[in-house]
Amino acid sequence: MQLALKTRDPAEVNAIALKAYGRVAEAWALSQREAAALADMSESTWKRAKKPGFTGELTKDQLLRLSAVIGIFKSLDLYFSGPLAHSWMTRPNGGPLFGGARPVDAAIDGGL
Repeated sequence: MQLALKTRDPAEVNAIALKAYGRVAEAWALSQREAAALADMSESTWKRAKKPGFTGELTKDQLLRLSAVIGIFKSLDLYFSGPLAHSWMTRPNGGPLFGGARPVDAAIDGGL
């Protein structure tokens, strides 16, 4: 028995990923600079990418980053209540991995 695999157009994948990531950046109240840096793109590219109809291409690394951030968002939402889930990434964290820094800063500076 053969299975037909549906492949998505890369532009469609990019659009879906950017829309979801934009919602995460908004929920976490990230600045333009933070959202761009977390996605590993320039602020000007991030501003263009947020607009419907963005035709630029994302690198494989950028798509993986967006996917990871969306996964972190979903995990936090499942683990914590709404307000804490949405603020956890931008609150200072005294844990050994963060040393008082915000998790979003650690992810930007040290990678996901």
